[in-house]
Amino acid sequence: MAVSKTLKDLWKIRTLLILFLTPILLLPLPILIPTREGRCAYVVIMMAVFWISESLPISVTALLPVFMFPLLNVVEAKVISKAYMNDTIMVFLGGLCMAVAVEHWNIHRRIALRILMLVGSEPRWLMLGLMIATWFLSMWISNTATTAMMIPIANAILLQLKDTKDRSKDEGEIEMNGKESSNDKKAEKEEKEPPVEELQVQPTDGSDISDEAEFTRLKKALSLCIAYGANSGGIASLTGTGPNLVLKGQTDELYNDRGIESPVNFASWMAYGFPLSVVVLIVCWCWLNILYLRCKGLCACLSDDPLRKIQSQKVRNVIVTEYKKLGPITYAQANVMVLFVLLVIFWVSRDLGGVGGWGDLFDHNLVKDSTPAVFLAVLLFVFPSKLPRVFCLRKNSYEMTEEEKVEAEAPITPLLTWKVLHEKMPWALFLLLGGGYALAKGCEESGLSYWIGTQLQVMKGLNPWLLLLIICYVCAAATEVTSNTATATLVMPILSNLAIGTGVNPLFYMFPAALSVSFAYMLPAATPPNAIVFGYGHIKVSDMATAGIMMNILAVPLLLMATATWGNAIFHFDVVPEPFRLNATLPVNITSS
Repeated sequence: MAVSKTLKDLWKIRTLLILFLTPILLLPLPILIPTREGRCAYVVIMMAVFWISESLPISVTALLPVFMFPLLNVVEAKVISKAYMNDTIMVFLGGLCMAVAVEHWNIHRRIALRILMLVGSEPRWLMLGLMIATWFLSMWISNTATTAMMIPIANAILLQLKDTKDRSKDEGEIEMNGKESSNDKKAEKEEKEPPVEELQVQPTDGSDISDEAEFTRLKKALSLCIAYGANSGGIASLTGTGPNLVLKGQTDELYNDRGIESPVNFASWMAYGFPLSVVVLIVCWCWLNILYLRCKGLCACLSDDPLRKIQSQKVRNVIVTEYKKLGPITYAQANVMVLFVLLVIFWVSRDLGGVGGWGDLFDHNLVKDSTPAVFLAVLLFVFPSKLPRVFCLRKNSYEMTEEEKVEAEAPITPLLTWKVLHEKMPWALFLLLGGGYALAKGCEESGLSYWIGTQLQVMKGLNPWLLLLIICYVCAAATEVTSNTATATLVMPILSNLAIGTGVNPLFYMFPAALSVSFAYMLPAATPPNAIVFGYGHIKVSDMATAGIMMNILAVPLLLMATATWGNAIFHFDVVPEPFRLNATLPVNITSS
C-alpha cells in the first residue's frame, strides 16, 4: 500500500521531477566534454527531453536557447535572437493572417458544404466529400480549426442517417399501402409478390444487429476520414503545417551559409507535396472503404434501392439547408476570397523553377514568398468589410429600411481587425518555429553539427534508399507520441549533417523526413485533428490504431515513390551541390549503393 501511494505521488509530480532532474542528470555532459560542442549538446538534449515529455509547453521550451546559449558561451545573444524572426516566419505570418480572415468570415464552412453538395450523399461519396473538404482547407488554414469545423457537419449527417432509416421504411410501407387501395388489380398481383419486399426485408433481431453494426462502422469511417484528410492536406502546401516551415527555414540557413539559394519555395513545394498528398488521400479513402464501408454482393452505392434513395435525398437536404443558412456571399467574403486567390497565385508564380516568374522582374533575391504574403495580409486591414454608402452610393433615408439605416450609421470596419487576429492567431507556433531555427543555429555555430556529421560517416556503407526508408519510418513512429513540429525540429539538423557526412544531397534526407512526420494516423495524441475526432466519442483508440497502422505502413513507400520520380525531377536529389560536396569526404551518389 505504501509503495502504491509513493508511486501515485511520484506520478503526480512527474512534470516537476522531469524539469528539475533533467538538467542535473545531464550535467556530466558539459563537465566531461568542456567544449562548445558539449555545452550545445547539453541544451539540445535537454530541449529534446522537454519537447518529448511536454513537461513545459513546447513553445516555452523553444525559448531556452535565448538565454542558455549565451550563458553557456555557445552563441552570442544578438546572433541567436535573430533566428526567431526570418523570411520563413514572415511567410507563415502572412499565410496565417489570410487563414484567420477566411475562418472569421466563415468561408471555410461555405467551401466545405459546397464540396459536399457536389459529391453526392451516398456514404462512400459523403466520406470522400468530407475528406476533400478537410484536405483542401487544411492546405491553407489551421488543421485544428478545419477539423473542429468539419466534425459537427459530419455529426449532423450521421444524425440524419440514423433518424431517417426507420422513417424511410415506414414511408415506403405507407406509399405501397396507398397504391394497393387505389388499384384493386395491382393489389391482387402485389399480394402474390409483395412490393414491400422490394423496399425492405422484414426486420429480425439479426438484421437489427447488422444494421447497428453497419451504422457504427459508418460513424467510425466519417470520423476518421476527417482526421486523415487534415493530416494529408498539411503536406500539400508550404504553409500547410509546422514541419514544412521547419524544413524551409533550416534549408534556407543551410544553403545561404554556403552562398547558394535554397530550391525550396512555395511553388517547388507544391509541385512535390501536392501530388503526393492527393495520392495519400485516395489511398486513405480506399482503405477506409475497405475497412468500414464493406460491400455485400454488388456495391450498395450502385444498387437501385428506393429506401437508399430516400435516405440519400434526406441527407442532401440537410447539407443544402446548412448551406442556405449561410445566405448569399457577402461583400466581405468576396473580398477575402479574391485576396486569398491572389495570394496563392503570387506564391505559385513567383519562381516557376527557373523558367520564369514575376520575381524575375526584380533584382536577384530582392523578393521572396514573404513579400506577397505580408502585402496581402496588410490589405486585409485596409479593405472595408462592407461597401461604404458614401457619395454616389449613398441612399436617401426614405429609400432605406430600418435595418439598412442602422447599418449605414455603423462604423466601417476592415476585413480583419487586430482584436480578431490576436484571438485566433496561434502565436505559440511562432516561438516553436523560432526555437527550432535557434537550435539549428547553435549547433552550427558551436561545431556540434560538424561533429555529428563526422560521426555519422560510419553509415556511408548503407544504401541511401534503405537508410531513407528507415528514417521515414522512425519519424512517422516518433510523431505518434510527440509534436510533429518538435520532431521535425530535432531531426532536421541531424539529417542535414548525415547527408553532408555521407556525400548525399541534404534535401534527399530532410525533405522526405519533414513530410513523414505528418503521417500521424495511429494515436489520438499524435495531432490535434486526431484528438478532436477522438474527443467526439465515435471511435476508440483501438479503432484509430487499427486503421492508422496500415496508413503508416503504406504512406512511407508512397513518399519514397514520389521522391524517386517527380521529387527527383524537381529537386535533383541525386546530385550533390558543389558547396556540400566540398564539405564531405568520399562523396556517395544516391543512385549507387
